[in-house]
Amino acid sequence: MKISLPFEGRALVGAVHLQPLPGSPLWEAAGRPSLEAIVARAVSDAEAYLTAGCQGVIVENFGDAPFFKRAPLETVACLTRCARAVVEAAGSAPVGVNVLRNDGHAALAIALAVGASFVRVNVLSGAAVTDQGLIEGEAATLLRLRAGLGAGAGGANPIALLADVHVKHAEPLAGGSLTTAAQDTAKRGLADALIVSGSGTGYAPSPERLREVRAAAPETPLWLGSGLTVENCAELGPLLDGAVVGSAAEVEGKAGNPVDPARAKAVVEAFLYSGSA
Repeated sequence: MKISLPFEGRALVGAVHLQPLPGSPLWEAAGRPSLEAIVARAVSDAEAYLTAGCQGVIVENFGDAPFFKRAPLETVACLTRCARAVVEAAGSAPVGVNVLRNDGHAALAIALAVGASFVRVNVLSGAAVTDQGLIEGEAATLLRLRAGLGAGAGGANPIALLADVHVKHAEPLAGGSLTTAAQDTAKRGLADALIVSGSGTGYAPSPERLREVRAAAPETPLWLGSGLTVENCAELGPLLDGAVVGSAAEVEGKAGNPVDPARAKAVVEAFLYSGSA
C-alpha cells in the first residue's frame, strides 16, 4: 500500500542546500562555521521558499562533498539539528529529508525524529555507478525499516518515499531502459513517487524522458528532481505532479548559494501557472 504525498495538487518544493556540515572537507575550508550559523542559514532559506509560495521544502547535506554512500554519525547528527529547526520554522508545511549520497536509512530515521513527512532516495532499486563508486539499491531493508518505525502505510507517522529513476550524477550499472527502471522502482521498490532529473545538478531532463516514465508507471506521482527554471516551466510543468527547485531559486542561479526571494517567487509563479499534469 502506497503513502499519499503530503501535498494538495501540483507541488513545488524548495531544496534547502545545507552549507558544509562539521567534519566535512568544505566545512574545514570555510573556516569551521558554527553549527548554529548553519542552522540559521537553513531556516532562512526555508522561510524564503515558503514565503515565495513553495508548498514545502526538503533539507539535504548538499555542501558535504565528497559524499559517503552512507553518511557518518556526525553528519547525521548535524543534519538532524538542521532539519528539526526547519520543521519548527515551516509550521504546517511539509518538510522532507535527503541524506547524500544515498542514505535512505538515515533519512528515514531523521524524518521520524524531527517530524518530517517525506524523504528522497537517489538509488532505491537497481545499481548505479557514481562518483562514490557502485551504489546498490536497498529497497528491501529500507521499506522494512519504515514499517518497523511505524512510518509505513497505516502507521502512526507515515513518511512518503520519493525515489529517483536513473538519478543524476550516475549511470545505471546494467544500462537498463528508463521504462524498466521506472517500473521496478514503482512496483517492486514500492516508491510513493518517482523523481526524474537531468545529468547533473541544475540540468533538466527532456520532456521525452518525463513522458516515458509517466507511461511506464502512470499510477505513481511523477516529480522533477533537477533543472527547473522559469524558462522551462511552461514545457515541463504540465507533465509533472511536482518538482524540487534549487539552483534556479538561489542567488545568481548557483546551487549552494542562499535563496534569492525574487528568483524563488518567479519560479513558483511560473510553475504553478504552467498547467496541470
